Amino acid sequence: MGKDELIRAVEAAASVDGFSLDSAQRAVLDRLSMLGTEPAGAARSVYVHGESGRGKSWLADAVYTALPLREKSRVHFHGFFHELHRSIQRHRGEPDAADRAIEDAIGNSRLLFFDELHVHDPGDARLLTRLLDHAFTRKVTVLATSNYAPDDLLPDPDWHHIFEPGIALITANMDVLALRGPTDYRTVTDDHTRGFASGIWSTRTPPRTTASPSSLTLNGRVFPATSTDDGQLSVTFDQLCRTPTSTIEYLRWARDFGSWTVTDVPRFDAVDPPAQQRFINAIDVLVAEDVPVDFYAHVDLDEFLEAASRRPDASRMSSRMRLLETVSGEPVIPKA
Repeated sequence: MGKDELIRAVEAAASVDGFSLDSAQRAVLDRLSMLGTEPAGAARSVYVHGESGRGKSWLADAVYTALPLREKSRVHFHGFFHELHRSIQRHRGEPDAADRAIEDAIGNSRLLFFDELHVHDPGDARLLTRLLDHAFTRKVTVLATSNYAPDDLLPDPDWHHIFEPGIALITANMDVLALRGPTDYRTVTDDHTRGFASGIWSTRTPPRTTASPSSLTLNGRVFPATSTDDGQLSVTFDQLCRTPTSTIEYLRWARDFGSWTVTDVPRFDAVDPPAQQRFINAIDVLVAEDVPVDFYAHVDLDEFLEAASRRPDASRMSSRMRLLETVSGEPVIPKA
């Protein structure tokens, strides 16, 4: 596939979806279109970063879809690492279990599209470094999107040094492109009829439930819940975020329950950083799995997001929360 043909295919996909590419997206597409002119395994990898809602994932996915390559795979950060950890467990006891799991995950792919790459966990940082080294050594072309420039990955200063080898691999093997469009397209959508965007953020009293207190069991651990009836999960903020919970649990619950209700959500800065990070992780998963969620909070959404703005890695979450319909009115839940 030639460069011009790939560009036309992406422009046609945008037209089908009801929009035209902006100038910033076109500039990035010009580089991405080169993926169609080079043999599989010979194309230089590309890392696209920028603020939330600028169309990075859509653009990269459109290029990925248009490329007539059979040996390719598209993965999302949370789902990929969930499966990778499970594969490591399957290979437990074997020499180099992590490398075996990485080989299983990549398979025979010549193009690996890694959507919404971000790193907050030191363990995942080490694993991602090994994965990148494996991919680049075997001439796998990596296409990645992220809200973070490479140097900003694993932003916690106490842990950042752990991912410096991974950052070095990215900068040495990938063309790093910034998508700096002026518009956050998540904030201009009018579609509140399905998925995460059909949820609400309300300061009113949540609907009463007659269900008995419930619990969730996963990998031998028990997690309290308000209700788990009829394929719907109802939890308080404390149940969701105040106890040690990983993205693996959030991903499993997002796939097990078709809709969620989260109650007693406090001001973002009223909880400690680990609880804040768990909430950010939960939103990542719920948006990726497109699960409808109704939030019942102590403060309105603007106040919640203003408090969150003081945390440098919360911009992606804030953009996604703007997808929700807000239920206005005087709060009837006392502020904490």
